[in-house]
Amino acid sequence: MPAASTITAVLRRHDLWEPAVSVQHRAFERFERSAPNELLQMDFKGHVATGTGVRCHPLTILDDHSRFLGGLYACPDETHPTVQVCLITTFRTYGLPEAMVMDNGAPWGDEADTRYTRFTVWLLRLGIEVLHGRPYHPQTQGKDERLHRTLSEELLCRVDLPDLAAYQTAFDHWRLLYNTQRPHEALGLQPPSTRYQPSPRPFPEVLPPLVYPSEAVLRKVDAYGKLSFRGQPYRLGRAFAGEWVALTPDPLLDGLLSVFFGQFHVGSLNLKDAS
Repeated sequence: MPAASTITAVLRRHDLWEPAVSVQHRAFERFERSAPNELLQMDFKGHVATGTGVRCHPLTILDDHSRFLGGLYACPDETHPTVQVCLITTFRTYGLPEAMVMDNGAPWGDEADTRYTRFTVWLLRLGIEVLHGRPYHPQTQGKDERLHRTLSEELLCRVDLPDLAAYQTAFDHWRLLYNTQRPHEALGLQPPSTRYQPSPRPFPEVLPPLVYPSEAVLRKVDAYGKLSFRGQPYRLGRAFAGEWVALTPDPLLDGLLSVFFGQFHVGSLNLKDAS
């Protein structure tokens, strides 16, 4: 193998090496959160057919730290109501995480005027930070992608089941084995259950009220996703329609107001653009 300096010289000679681009690339580093429930990864595995012709869309909910599979659901579709029902079941069992990461597709992304959807606003309302992977970078959710490969190799490629109920039964059995018996190489050949514990934050059956600082200026977002300040309309996004948000001055930038939904910063208002 030629030395790195030799390869660099060849690239330079053919105008194929750009220092500004080179410094942006770093060697792969394995990363995981420091404790259970700090971050959940969630995604759909590619659909599979059933004997009745109905598609089964496997939904996976994975803890980043322990690789504990908190949810594996045989869904009939990939819509907001379906995912919300699955998450409520998981949250009731294991409690709330601090944050969740998803890709940019529906139902948790791909809105026309904002990166938030009604689904992700519901997560924010529960006090869960919403994160999205970089477009076309599936490694952001690498642990979930690896789980999908294992699920396919060990179960989906080996069965041909008649309906969603049969898939859910198979998923429940496989999830138990995966969490409690199957050795995981990244965990020193221990199963995920040895590193996982439920969250101390229980799922609230009734959403708690939003609490804002007394000095904040409150505004209600209208049906078109807009709020008004000093007689000027500002677009926040239809996902927040009917919700109250708080406006506070940005401590670093003059003429900029930060928009908060609960504890989360969800946008900014540039007052200079409105003048």
